[in-house]
Amino acid sequence: MASVFKRGRDKGKRRAHWYVAYTDHNGRRRTQKAFTDKSLSEQLGAKLENEAMLRQRGLIDPEDERIAGQRATLLSVHLDAFDRSLAPNSEKYAKLVMSRVRLLIKECGFQVAGDLDPDTVAETLARMREKKKFGHRTFNHYIQALHTFCNWLVTSRRLPNNPIVGVERLNTDVDVRHQRRALKPDEVAKLVESARKSDESIQCYSGEDRSRVYITSYMTGLRRKEMASLTPRSFDLSATPPTLTIQATVSKHRKKDVLPLHPELVAMIREWTTGLGPDEPLFPELDRKRTWLMVKKDLERAGIAYETAEGIADFHAAGRHSHVTELLRSGASLPEARELARHADVRTTMKYTHIGMEDRARALGNLRWQRIGSALRDFGGQSEATIGSESGDQLDSCDDASAEYSDTSDNDSRVLALIGSEASNDAEQVRFPPPPLLIVVARRRQSTS
Repeated sequence: MASVFKRGRDKGKRRAHWYVAYTDHNGRRRTQKAFTDKSLSEQLGAKLENEAMLRQRGLIDPEDERIAGQRATLLSVHLDAFDRSLAPNSEKYAKLVMSRVRLLIKECGFQVAGDLDPDTVAETLARMREKKKFGHRTFNHYIQALHTFCNWLVTSRRLPNNPIVGVERLNTDVDVRHQRRALKPDEVAKLVESARKSDESIQCYSGEDRSRVYITSYMTGLRRKEMASLTPRSFDLSATPPTLTIQATVSKHRKKDVLPLHPELVAMIREWTTGLGPDEPLFPELDRKRTWLMVKKDLERAGIAYETAEGIADFHAAGRHSHVTELLRSGASLPEARELARHADVRTTMKYTHIGMEDRARALGNLRWQRIGSALRDFGGQSEATIGSESGDQLDSCDDASAEYSDTSDNDSRVLALIGSEASNDAEQVRFPPPPLLIVVARRRQSTS
């Protein structure tokens, strides 16, 4: 039975609190502070003993009670614990997530964990988007941040499930605020040459240093923060093939990455790292520089527009977007491009591929239509024998067209200059010829002669 008492130092004091001693459902003796009124304290003791008995008999689930207590806990307490749980992540990530979660919870007016509600979140975000004029991506980022917090509440056993499941995200494809475009190889070459010939220092980077940044970005597809982390220790130039290692602390997906290096880049890295200490950065504090400004000024000096109808050519576009796009144009498969770009989903890789009408026409030109259906249908109802005898002149004209195309195809082929060479005029050139012209061929033409 529960007992009600006052502590020794409080005896004789009318305003002092009474205490209740009772036995819980596990048989342990517990003490709880009660009221200044003795009768109310006795009622509390009876209630606590009754609940202990019900728990012991399985009529009250202790887990449900614990969850109910967590629901009634102030969100500020949960948020402080969540903030501490983000310590293993980067400071930038933790600060960004916490600022979004705190702002959204404040705008929604939530006080305790039990207040979290998907309808209120959706309505508040719609109101915030209208007021602050932010885009669909920012809208989704707020939802993602709150989802991260709610998922943590579940994994830390503070709530049984995520209370905001069902909040719909917006389609980012219909609201692109920052459209990027990839540069062609000749434009990248001009960008590098423009920087190399410049006497102007931009963001504390000389022209030669900027050219090295552009080359490395284009030939590796690294992000700005990853490039800022590069030191001579990051490279293993004696391996087969030579490799580059990105540590998990700077990688966007928080995993260690080992990438192969382009053979031409290997020779440049050897030269650039000469005289540097093992841990001395190759591109100091690049992640703190306004790299878009570097690219913009060097592009304008080369006579290339920074922004066109296709989008802007900032640092991320000139490097990473151009890298992924040219991988596919050079014959790499989509899975290979995804692995080199280190994307978890191939759909993300697709967003980095800027395939224009020329590329689509070239791909369509590879379609072997003469293999589809019979020769009778292919040649408008004429038989193969007729084609071989009566339509010989037409086939000869096709051959003439093929010869004429072959003469001009060399001029139309894509030329990629090795942009790492100091003497760009003497740079070796690698040609990527366009797909062959499809010509209708009658394979049994000679059988009728």
